[in-house]
Amino acid sequence: MGEGCKGQGGGKPPVIHQSFAAQEIRPGETWKIYLRASDPEGDMKTIVCTVDQAGSGTYPVSFINIAEGQKNELSGFIYLTTFQSQGLNHLTLALTVQIQDRAGNDSPPVSFPLRFSPFAKEEPPPEGIFQEKDLGPIMIQLVPIQPSQA
Repeated sequence: MGEGCKGQGGGKPPVIHQSFAAQEIRPGETWKIYLRASDPEGDMKTIVCTVDQAGSGTYPVSFINIAEGQKNELSGFIYLTTFQSQGLNHLTLALTVQIQDRAGNDSPPVSFPLRFSPFAKEEPPPEGIFQEKDLGPIMIQLVPIQPSQA
């Protein structure tokens, strides 16, 4: 996620104005994380995603390139595809998202907790705030919890 909020190019970092993600989903569902962000210089480059899994540590960082036409302002969702597995039930994750611009400036981070539950009912985002636009996938593969060998 860079060396702090200021990169070598100076200038102002991007800002994530609003964000939303359900805090609980069922294993096998796709988790959508909605973002609305802007950059005063119009040079947003990458969405940087870090996932921490309770009991397993941190996954490698996932980078999502920001498409042309969205480098000044963006609204939409990134997503994490999960698989149906008993090993995901009650697993908890924490996702941290930052946006980096071409000068290396990072937005302040936003964090999202997630818990997998077979009884979860995913909440939709608030209406009228985010576009239903695919910004890209979080490229990690979750490691399920292994049953204990007691």
